Amino acid sequence: MTETTAAALKETPLTPLHRELGARLVPFAGYWMPVQYHSISEEHRTVREAAGLFDVSHMGEFRISGAGAAAFLDRVTVNDVAGLESGRAQYSCLCRPGGGILDDIVLYALGNAYLMVVNAANAEKDLAWLTEHAPPGVTVEDRSEETALLALQGPRAADVLAPLAGLDVRRLRYYHFAEGTVTGLPALISRTGYTGEDGFELYVGSEAAVPLWSALLEAGREHGLQPAGLGARDTLRLEMKYPLYGNDIDESTHPLEAGLGWIVRLEKGDFIGREALARVKAEGLRRKLVGFRLLERAFPRPHHPVWLEGAPTGEEVRSGTVSPTLGWPIGTCYLPAAAARRGTRFEVAIRGRRVAAEVVPTPFYRQGSVKA
Repeated sequence: MTETTAAALKETPLTPLHRELGARLVPFAGYWMPVQYHSISEEHRTVREAAGLFDVSHMGEFRISGAGAAAFLDRVTVNDVAGLESGRAQYSCLCRPGGGILDDIVLYALGNAYLMVVNAANAEKDLAWLTEHAPPGVTVEDRSEETALLALQGPRAADVLAPLAGLDVRRLRYYHFAEGTVTGLPALISRTGYTGEDGFELYVGSEAAVPLWSALLEAGREHGLQPAGLGARDTLRLEMKYPLYGNDIDESTHPLEAGLGWIVRLEKGDFIGREALARVKAEGLRRKLVGFRLLERAFPRPHHPVWLEGAPTGEEVRSGTVSPTLGWPIGTCYLPAAAARRGTRFEVAIRGRRVAAEVVPTPFYRQGSVKA
């Protein structure tokens, strides 16, 4: 990385604290982000067994308002926005007309407006896409710079947060949220996350990030709370087979083949990408995203070529790691639909050697504390 490139990277409001804590900072989605504080495996296990605190303030946040906001969002996302009640969150996708995934998002119904949370690397193109398609009377505001986002995840998350919150966070159901306070600071408190564990995502003003982070770490000390970086976030989400944009999904993939058919509401009426997705559903999938485990010790990484029946498929590993919880190598890749079934054997080419792999059920890890 050149000096100029490094200087161009953004920092979250918490970056100085990450440096004080000795975090290893790496470039990610245009930001300096903490990938780990100690070991990734240790942070991973802490989240599975107690609680971890993540800085995810690099994510993009858009406020969408106006009399036609719901109809507009129904037009540009694949899920059913009209049925989304105030106080609830919804996982969804923005798609191109051909069905390719522009981004995967979370949408919050605020009552008189919506909050859309997008991936940091896609924020600029998402904002341009939404602005281009917004009808008169609908306003799309970029609130990313003024918003900080902390993710408190793990089976002890509610124990940490409850004494600090100005509302009963234990009563919040999964994918529900409320606007309240944490340590007296205004916050949107959402019972969501991307780890497979119970937890909360806390949206606050950027100026509140440092005092909130510090208060949570202090309150969580007795519960085993530790800061966690993006490395553990990645291994945690992969054990759940939660897709990562840029790896498992991108504009060359569509939601049906990626296993996201459950969020595609073809019956709701017209939306961008509907015609293409309806055609795919009628004709049948040509490939599917599968979870696999290697049958011998090796480390599957993105871009490792995938072989089936002795020949290259043209596909690659999309995500891969050695699972800190399970202890064996896991990953995802696309396979022809006919081969995308439990028990199918194939190979992953790693450093010139083809390593045996097998399709397995997902999620890989099923004992998480999250309660859907």
